[in-house]
This record gives sequence, C-alpha cells and structure tokens, in this order.
Amino acid sequence: MSIGIDKIGFATSQYVLNMADLANARGSEPEKFSIGLMLDALSITPISEDVVTLAASASQEILTEQDKEAIDMVIVATESGIDQSKAASVYVHSLLGIQPFARSIEMKEACYAATAALNYAKLHVATRPDSKVLVVASDIARYGIGSAGESTQGAGAVAMLITSNPRILVFNDDNVAQTRDVMDFWRPNYSSTPFVNGIFSTKQYLDSLKTTWSEYQKRNQTDLTDFAAFCLHLPFPKLALKGLNKVMTKDLPEVNKAQLLGNFEHSIAYNRKVGNIYTGSLYLGLLSLLENSTNIKAGDKIALFSYGSGAVSEIFSVGLVEGYKDMLKSFRTADLEKRIPLSVADYEKLFYQEADLDQNGSANFDLYKAGAFRLSHIQEHQRIYTKNED
Repeated sequence: MSIGIDKIGFATSQYVLNMADLANARGSEPEKFSIGLMLDALSITPISEDVVTLAASASQEILTEQDKEAIDMVIVATESGIDQSKAASVYVHSLLGIQPFARSIEMKEACYAATAALNYAKLHVATRPDSKVLVVASDIARYGIGSAGESTQGAGAVAMLITSNPRILVFNDDNVAQTRDVMDFWRPNYSSTPFVNGIFSTKQYLDSLKTTWSEYQKRNQTDLTDFAAFCLHLPFPKLALKGLNKVMTKDLPEVNKAQLLGNFEHSIAYNRKVGNIYTGSLYLGLLSLLENSTNIKAGDKIALFSYGSGAVSEIFSVGLVEGYKDMLKSFRTADLEKRIPLSVADYEKLFYQEADLDQNGSANFDLYKAGAFRLSHIQEHQRIYTKNED
C-alpha cells in the first residue's frame, strides 16, 4: 500500500512588504536582499491573522465535505503557537467542521516539526488505510525591527492531506534523522521574538545537511543521480543554495547538476515572494517545485532536507505519481500579486501590533483584510475566530 500526499494547499497573508523598500529604509543596498538572500518580498500579517487562521485557510482550499468526514487526525506543526496548552489544531478542526471523532494535536521542534507530523500521519494511515490525516505547517516568522533577522521574516501555512493511494506523491521509507543539542536559534517563553546566533546557525544547517546526507547515502545506497530535484528547508533561499552546492560533488554529471540547479530555482519561486514560514518553508518549496517545474514527471524521485534549529534534521525522498499535476494550481503566482503592498512605516505598525486587553482580558481589532478566516476579537482571554464572508 502506498501512502503519501493526496492534496496540498497554501495560504499566506493579504499584505506584502517589498524587500527593496525595506533595504532602503534600513540603509542597505537592495541587492543585499535580492541577491544576498534571494528574497524579493515578505508576507506580513496583521493582528487578526495568526497560525490558526492561516492553517484553516490553507486547509479550506483543498478539503471537500467528504474529506472532512474521513479525516480522523489533525496535526498542526508550528513554532509560533498561540497557546501554551490548547493545540492550534483544535481550533482548526472546529473552524473547518471536521467530524468530531478525530485526534487533534500540535507538534513543535523549530522548523522541523512538520516532517515529524508527516511521519506520524504515515504510520497512522498504515494501520487505518481508509483514514485521512490533515497535516498543516503554519508559522509567522517575526524578529525585531532593524534586527539581523528582520529581512528573513514571513508568514504562511501549507496544508497536506495524507492518505493511502495518494494522487500527488508517495513517501519512500528511507528517512534518516539526526539530533544534536545546539543553541543556534531559540525562543524562551518570556520572549516574543527569538534569539539567533546567525553565523553559528548557518554552519549548523550546512553541517547537518552534509552529515545527514552522508548517512542517508550509506543506508540507502544512493546518490544524487537518482533524484530529479532536491528540496531543502528555506530559512532564506541563498542558504539552501549553498547547501545544495555542498552536496553536489565534482563527479556529478553536468546533466544532473543542471537539472538539480534548475529545479532548485523552481522550488524557491514562492518563498522568494513570501519569506520564511518556518515549519512550512520546506513544503512551500516542494509545492513551488511541483507547480512551476517543467522537467519533472511521474515516477521521478525528489529528495527533501528538513532542518529545525536546536537541532533536528532529516532527509527522505518522495515519488511523483501519475496525474499529480491535476491536483495542483497554475495561478498561485497571480494570487500572490494580489496582496496589498505596505510602506515600511505601515509594516512596522501592522506587524508588531499587540492586543490591548482591558481589565476583563478582552480586546477588539480593526478590520484588516484576511483570508478565509480571521481572529475576530479576544473575549475574556479567549480567542474568537470567524469565517470571512468577503
């Protein structure tokens, strides 16, 4: 029995910050971001968008009523959750109207958690072939104004429906994971923004890729010539490109190298316009590859490198199935162009706004443009979500 991704959906905010505008405001050359990071724009969320609204919107894009009756597990992977106790998946389950006899949990390990969620979903479907699992990677990457990480912010969610006999891709049972205790990126409970050791984090990413790839090759008796593409976690695309160049050895045939580099460009098309979405970055790259590449086909193998600071990394592969293109969208880039551009001053006001709670723990918000769902208000410390009727 094959198990894999049957549907993929994506949602991001309705507002965007142009990287050239940010560069000018921070006294930097625009090329520092467009070439140095390979980023063109960042999705910016107002206070009425969070990981729940993004996750629900991404899921709403792909789910039918029949799916909602068959789903018996909902997993939200995030490192920017909205509650220390209640899982974001419980809210998502409710907003989508999924049948009640389902398990709903939240997973966390920096940017890696969605990969763990997919593994859990795969094991679940293996024992219950008629079931479906909704896995959503949803995050808002937020750093301080003027900080080193400000240019790698972003927001979005990738929803994946995991089933038997999937119509997009199948998981190959070849996963190799690695854990190392390092402090390259972390966010204590008392801080609203993370602490980052940037140069050290970059080195950890690249070394984790190198060592995990070496072990993966050894265990699976494989090399890069077996893959049509290699998708990597995308904190910013330039780092992933450095990683890909490190694993492409000198003896790799030029035809394979050209294909891998070409498909890498297709895999970063959406991330260049959205920015870093933490747990969802790898899978937005996968979606971008599937919807933009013209030289991949059914039967091709794709390698994936997942990395979460702290740190856990994993490499695994998937295989494309016949007819996978029928399950994808062809106009996502046009959708991204519909976002409302922000000035730097408006971005600073919008992105860093905090709830002004009254003595009862309640707050109302201005009516910002939203996706399929919005955070309407907070009532006695309870977050109240509504469906957007626009």
